[in-house]
Formats: sequence, structure tokens, C-alpha cells
Amino acid sequence: MPHLLIVDDDPEAIEWLSELARAEGFSVATADSLRNARIQMSRLQPDILLADLQLPDGKGIDLVGDLETRESTEVVMITGHATVESAVEALRLGATDYMVKPADVERLKAILRRVPRSGELRAEIGELREELRKLGRFGHILGSSTPMQKLYDQLGRVAPTSATCLLIGESGTGKELAAQTIHDLSRRKKSPFLPLNCGAVSPQLIESELFGHEKGSFTGADRQHKGYFERAHGGTLFLDEITEMPQELQVKLLRVLETGSFTRVGTTQPINADVRLIAATNRNPEGAVADGKLRGDLYHRLNVFPLSMPPLRDRSADIELLAQHFLEVLNKQESATKSFAQPTIAALYAHSWPGNVRELKNYVQRAFILADDVIGADLAPAAVASPDTAPLLTVRVGSTLDEVSRRLIEATLAECGSKRKAADMLGISLKTLYNRLAVYKAEGAPEEEEERETRHPAVERRRAA
Repeated sequence: MPHLLIVDDDPEAIEWLSELARAEGFSVATADSLRNARIQMSRLQPDILLADLQLPDGKGIDLVGDLETRESTEVVMITGHATVESAVEALRLGATDYMVKPADVERLKAILRRVPRSGELRAEIGELREELRKLGRFGHILGSSTPMQKLYDQLGRVAPTSATCLLIGESGTGKELAAQTIHDLSRRKKSPFLPLNCGAVSPQLIESELFGHEKGSFTGADRQHKGYFERAHGGTLFLDEITEMPQELQVKLLRVLETGSFTRVGTTQPINADVRLIAATNRNPEGAVADGKLRGDLYHRLNVFPLSMPPLRDRSADIELLAQHFLEVLNKQESATKSFAQPTIAALYAHSWPGNVRELKNYVQRAFILADDVIGADLAPAAVASPDTAPLLTVRVGSTLDEVSRRLIEATLAECGSKRKAADMLGISLKTLYNRLAVYKAEGAPEEEEERETRHPAVERRRAA
């Protein structure tokens, strides 16, 4: 039977919370102060700690430091004096959830029902560790290098909790796979996992995508639409490229995280949202805050448990394992028996892989198509895209990052002559490339920029041909 410790100096709150918890199958201990709570914790560590933020002898969050094994206890702070600052501070210090008095009964029941019985989640994580030792795989992620071992330790610790996570890493490092692994090792694994790339949705539509809309709420809204938060109820929502979300929507997202409710576009009726949020960015988040791309209060609310995804160059020991895996998948799909020549394997290690695992996967797919039985040295990464043969792109010091990004994309597209090949070379998805090009088209190209592009060496070579 899972054990709950309630810490509150309000006798009425203790009484109804205890009654609700026992009805959900919990054994219950209570305390009205930090001192009494520590006595209870020394007798039996709780599976879930429900504590008032303000107690007569201190703050309930101080109890986090007294837990014997932090990762095995769910910590929920509850208070009648909620502010954005207090919520962010509690989560930063170790709380995994935050509720406002009077606590919402259905939301509290959902939290209690997610507490693992008999340590089944910890047992499942142990089984994944054994799979990692044998196959080099942890959940949906492949790799057994030292940086990945450290990542798996963190994933295993945070997955069973309700903590909001922020995945930080370059494009192509597997952030969505990490988010999926967290979901599959959580109490929410039987509920939906929904990913949404904030950079791939029009700013005019993203609010409707997240929160849904009512029929007739705007032109073209010919029916009611349930958004991602509503469809992910009970499960996990993964928001990639969170820094691309419009600032005004970031305010609304922060409110959902604080209150656990949202409203569809076109109505004022609140809807409860029992959703765990995992966000991701390929930017430096603190730099994004400084640049005004990410609200500081939202960053701290998301950054409860940050996870850094190592780039492929920092986990080079996994390159052959990954390449062989991608090749085996293709061989199985196409009933083939293709293999890498040893010089090709050596070339894989020598390549820098700026596009990370996504670039490696795309390379294996191209080489598989071009090769007969053996992927030889002529199809090694250096032969596919040699830096010595590619034209150089010169930019002025002081150019904006948006301008540099635009020129690089357009020059690469001109060089490749294929959007798919350009996306592979840039290490981005084809969808992201199309979105960027659509933005450039909508903004219009300045005459100076158009002239500069017409003088690009790749364009000149095509004209000469």
C-alpha cells in the first residue's frame, strides 16, 4: 500500500485530504509542522509528500532535503497564497507539482493515482538498464557511451516523477526520443504522448492547436476543435522549439502550468488539464531569455529538471553502433544484406556530424540506396559532402543571426538544387526547411539580398552550364 504524508497546520484540510487519500488506497500519516513531519519521515519515507508551503516553523519545501531517496517520492506543494514566484521557487527547489487552495479534487485524485504501486516503475527502469548492458539501448534511445550513460541516469530519476523537464540540445540529438522515453517510464505511460513543434505551426494557429477552439470562434472555425492539452489529458505533451512560441502565448502556457486549467479559443469556460509538460530547445535558454525569445518566468517554470542532450561529436563511441542499427533496419525493410566496408567505418568516425544523429541516419539511408552489396569508401561521408568542394559563404561581422541563417539556407539550396538534400546537409527536417522558406517568401527578399544570391558561385555555375 503506497504511503502519503500530509503536512498542514489546518486541521480541516488534513481531515478531508486524509479521507480522500484513504479512499484512493493510501496509508496516511499527518503532521502540522516541519518538526513533526521529520519525525514521521524518520519512521517511514512516504511515496508522496503533500505539504503546505507555509508552516508555523518554516517552509514545506524544506522537507525535500530530508528525503532519503528523493527520486522515489512525489513532492506536491499546496498553498493558499500562490504567486508565480512562489510556484517557480518551489519547483526549482524540488517539488514535482504545485496546487492552490482549495485544492481541485479531481486533479489531486489524478496525482494520487499516478503514484507507482510496489515499485513497478523502478523495476522497469532496472530492466532497461539490463537491456542497455546487452544491446546499447535505453528506451527509445540508442548509445552506450559515457555521456549517454549519464543521460540515462537522469532520465531514470526524473521519469517516475511529475516534474516538468526542459531538454536542451542541438538539432538532431534525439530530444523527442528522450521525451518519449520519459513518458514510457512514467505513471502516464498508458495515456497519450503528443509532440508538437512550436516552430512548425503558424503563430496565428498555435493557440488553437494547443488549447482548441469553439465553433465560430474565428473565420474558418466550422466545428469545435480539441487542442493538444485536451487530447493529452492524463498523459504527456512534448513542446519542441519552445523558444519559437509567441510571447503572448507563453503567458497563457505559464498560466496553464500554474493553475492546471485552460480555456478554448472562443469561450471562457475553464477545462482541467492533467498533463505533464516536457519542453525542448536547440538554443541556449538563458540566451533566449536575454534575447526576448523566452519569458524568464516561463523558463524557470520549465527548467525544473533540465536535461542536456549530447551532440554526436561528444559521443563518438556510439557512431558505429548507430550506423549499424540504421543499416540493419533498412536491410530488414528491403530484405537486403548490405554492409559497411571497414574504410567507410573509419570515415564515419572522422566526420564531424554537425547534423548529429539525424544527419548520420540520413547518410546511411542515402548510402544504402547508392550501394550494391557493400557501402564502400566512395560513399563515405567525406565523398558525399566534401568541404573542399563546397563554395564558401561570406558574411559581414555584425550581421543578425536571422540574416546569416537565411543566407546559409538559400545558398545551400542553390548549391544542392534539392530541398531534401539541402535539409539533410543543414541537419534540419524537410518540414522545418519548408517553414523557413515560407517565412522568407512572406517577408519578401530585399533587392540587395536577391542580387547577392544571384552572384553565388553555385548559381553562376548553373548559368554557365
